[in-house]
Amino acid sequence: MKIYTKTGDKGTTSLYGGTKVSKDNIRIETYGTVDELNSYIGLIRSYEIDAKLVEELIIIQKDLFNIGAELATPKDKIMLANGTPRLKVMIKEEDITQLENWIDVIDAELEIMTHFILPGGNQASSHAHVARCICRRAERLIFTLAQQEEIRPELAKYINRLSDYLFTAARKIAKDNNHDEIKWIPGE
Repeated sequence: MKIYTKTGDKGTTSLYGGTKVSKDNIRIETYGTVDELNSYIGLIRSYEIDAKLVEELIIIQKDLFNIGAELATPKDKIMLANGTPRLKVMIKEEDITQLENWIDVIDAELEIMTHFILPGGNQASSHAHVARCICRRAERLIFTLAQQEEIRPELAKYINRLSDYLFTAARKIAKDNNHDEIKWIPGE
């Protein structure tokens, strides 16, 4: 399979199932942002971080590919003519619960938060904070897309929990590398 198709040279692209849309379509922007997030998580994995976090991030990256595939598939193309789903893997409530469980395990290792903290720490934790912001943008775009067409609620829930996971992971990475959290105290 060739990497280049030349079909996008005139500003259009095809969704999964063949529907052509403009490259600035909200659906393209949405799954493009999910792809950006996925790449940023790959950047986080390039650092020397906790092996358990690396395992979790790989699972998350695979989940993000599944989310991207679903976002790239118009609702009328989700099912094949025989009634079976076109997509083999779709995000489920169990995937959201898994994120929540990972957050709880990591959070139990961290100091209880009493204030907002400034994003930072070392490069890995700082990149985790940037990934969290990209994740929030993806979430906003999913809700914008959902105003135009039906999107399964599990997608927005997963992305919402993922931003919480990335925040918690950023804190853990900073702690593991002996970086103090700088509290934001209004007025200081």
